Amino acid sequence: MATLSFNSTRIKSPSRQSHKPFSKSHFSTKPNNVPFLFPSKTHPQLHHFKPNSISESSVSVPEEAFDDAEEDDPTSELSYLDSETDPSSVTEWELDFCSRPILDIRGKKIWELVVCDSSLSLQYTKYFPNNVINSVTLKDAMETISEDLGVPLPEKVRFFRSQMQTIITKSCKELGIKPVPSKRCLSLLLWLEERYETIYMRHPGFQKGSKPFLALDNPFPMELPENLFGEKWAFVQLPFSAIREEISSLDERFVFGAGLDLDLLGIEVDDNTLIPGLAVASSRAKPLAAWMNGLEVCSVEADTSRGCLILSVGISTRYVYATYKKTPTTTSEAEAWEAAKKASGGLHFLAIQEDLDSDDCVGFWLLLDLPPPPV
Repeated sequence: MATLSFNSTRIKSPSRQSHKPFSKSHFSTKPNNVPFLFPSKTHPQLHHFKPNSISESSVSVPEEAFDDAEEDDPTSELSYLDSETDPSSVTEWELDFCSRPILDIRGKKIWELVVCDSSLSLQYTKYFPNNVINSVTLKDAMETISEDLGVPLPEKVRFFRSQMQTIITKSCKELGIKPVPSKRCLSLLLWLEERYETIYMRHPGFQKGSKPFLALDNPFPMELPENLFGEKWAFVQLPFSAIREEISSLDERFVFGAGLDLDLLGIEVDDNTLIPGLAVASSRAKPLAAWMNGLEVCSVEADTSRGCLILSVGISTRYVYATYKKTPTTTSEAEAWEAAKKASGGLHFLAIQEDLDSDDCVGFWLLLDLPPPPV
């Protein structure tokens, strides 16, 4: 088994003896003698995880994402493109096509198409009766969005409901669009939450207590594919200022990964706030990061009941990413890491690095663990 290692001081080429053992951890692969390390030059202060390190008061999420939403007519539809946005720059859409907790005059649930881009520069909604839900209807609607708003059809469309994958995929492929099953539709998810409170609940056909028609999947985690194996891992935490620097340098250094527009998402974080994360070391870090980059990484979860870490990717794929020996110490550490993630508004990160002497990570993903939308 590979040893999970910690060091609360600044890391600069530490010796193996300087690490404080935490537990036995593995990725279902042969052990490696390369101890854990995280970038030291670009991040002057790496804090290995300690409980209660994040103050809830340092993170705030505005209660109202749209100030004038309550003035909207709940029965109206929306077709909007920001006048300052270059239409050709909107190359990716986020899409939901699902029933709503609203009944029409026939007593049947109304369906709705909701489309936006990650910056919400593009916003489109349209209601449909339940007897026209098919790929042709969706294909025609996407063409209408393009024509009405004067934007080209997107290169990619992200969607988060596995039950709608067949319809969405067929519609996209007929239009030459790449369908991307992914829960990284964060602008869309937050917009749906806002619409539930300001639009759907005010609709005359709203059905109070109605459960989501297409609930999100949460399947049992599967065995990790061999190409995603790592060798060492550790719970770590970084000041938010360091995370911003890492995200801003992704393109400059051609590093694999993805960031989040927290300003757009309405999440305010102080630069000194420590954000929890998972760091992974591997002698094959670059190919590992490349494989991870194509998976639409959503979140990392510490499952204390099983003594493992769960990696969620795509829509409903969950992997046992790593395991550890369950002891009171390891369980407490995992619980504290999850509590810190909750205190930071769900923010956490995944970092992949090469080896002991590496000064930079080769993969970095900023993640946001959101609850499922109420619809």
